[in-house]
Amino acid sequence: MSAGAGLSSIPFDVAPYRLSGVVYGALLNHRSALAQIGAAANQLPYKAPPVAPVLYIKPRNTLALSGDVVRIPAGTPELEVGACLGLVIGRTACKVAEARALEYVAGYLIVADVSVPHESFHRPSIRYKARDGYCPLGPAVIERAAVANPDALTIRTYLDGALVQIMSTADSIRSAARLLADVTEFMTLSPGDVLALGAAAPAPRVRPGQTVSIEIDGLGSLSNPYMTALA
Repeated sequence: MSAGAGLSSIPFDVAPYRLSGVVYGALLNHRSALAQIGAAANQLPYKAPPVAPVLYIKPRNTLALSGDVVRIPAGTPELEVGACLGLVIGRTACKVAEARALEYVAGYLIVADVSVPHESFHRPSIRYKARDGYCPLGPAVIERAAVANPDALTIRTYLDGALVQIMSTADSIRSAARLLADVTEFMTLSPGDVLALGAAAPAPRVRPGQTVSIEIDGLGSLSNPYMTALA
C-alpha cells in the first residue's frame, strides 16, 4: 500500500488523531552521516558543513505501512534504508522556541527513509527518494508522554532478522526540540505532519527478497519486505 492510502490505519489515540500525509526529513543530522561525507562537506559549492537544517520531503505517494511490500526498480541491485525517529506534530507550529518545542509534538513513530543509492547529499534527486512506497511509517503513533526522552532512544535495524545497524538519537546534531525550533523558524508545520530526525550512516542496503525491520525503544517494530518492481 502506498500513496498514503493507509494513514488512517496507523493507531493514533491522541489529537490530531491522524497523519496529514506530509513527511519532512533532515539530512546530515546524525553525526555519523556528517562524518561519512568527510572532506566533501568543505568543498564546492558549499565550502563548509551545513549551518541550518538540510530538509527533504517524502510526498504522499511514498507513504506505506508496516508489512507493505517495497518495490526495487528493475536494474537496481539494492536500496538504502535509513532508520529515523519521526516527530508527529500535534498543533500548528510556527516559530516555536526550543524550550517549548516538544509541547507541539503529539507523539512519535518509526520512519524508514528508503532511497535508491546516490552520491548527492546536499540535494538528493527526487527520483531517488520519492518513489512509490519509499517511506514506510508506523507501526503506531506513541503519545509524547509515553516517551521520556526522544534524544535518548536506541534504533536497531535488522536484515532478515540479523542486526545490521544500531544507533542512538543521542548522536543527533540537532536534538528533537532544536530541529523543530529551527525548522519552524522559516516554515509552519501543521497537525499530523511528521518530521524525521535523521538517519545514521552508512544506511543498510537491502536486496530483492529480503525483509528490513526497524525497532525503536518503546515504539515497536516497523517491518517491510522488499521485492523487484512488477513489470
